Amino acid sequence: MKVLILNGSPRTDGNTSIAIREMVKIFETENIEAEVIQVGTKEVRGCIACGKCSKTGKCVFNDVVNELAPKFQEADGLIVASPVYYASANATLIAVLDRLFYSTHFDKTMKVGASVVCARRGGCSATFDELNKYFTISNMPIASSQYWNSIHGRSQGEAEMDEEGKQTMRVLARNIVFLMRSIQLGKEKFGLPETEEHAWTHFI
Repeated sequence: MKVLILNGSPRTDGNTSIAIREMVKIFETENIEAEVIQVGTKEVRGCIACGKCSKTGKCVFNDVVNELAPKFQEADGLIVASPVYYASANATLIAVLDRLFYSTHFDKTMKVGASVVCARRGGCSATFDELNKYFTISNMPIASSQYWNSIHGRSQGEAEMDEEGKQTMRVLARNIVFLMRSIQLGKEKFGLPETEEHAWTHFI
């Protein structure tokens, strides 16, 4: 089984990376393949809603988003991690997620989703909620932990001192593994839930 982890931090070895490393340790112990991709350092523009992806099957802007698409399709779980800026996620990560979810048309049902956030002090829960919305619109169950999936630190390396935050990440990783394995067994025995044709309703 495989987990794709997107690090939305512009710092390659910052506090967000500390949270991710705690999770990767568990995945390695559980023989889960984990691929970490640092998207926060990339130059990524936002979605322009041109609709070209519905015809070509990929985003019109050929950057890291199109590289991520097949990895996302193959993965059993997706983790998105971000530092907190003004009680919201890194704008680069949001641009990646907007375009990744909008331009990919494969079925994401029952892929496990999890978001991880890192802040100096406040804004974690708002950012956590913001990131989880990508999963809840895509039939993706969200993995939880013993606390909201957050870790705290300001200067580089400070998150190492957040013992509760690091433990929260390890518990989250174990829960993700359990969910992915349980869903795999469920699909083998029961299949995926019945689907309906989408009823599009507009408000004008």
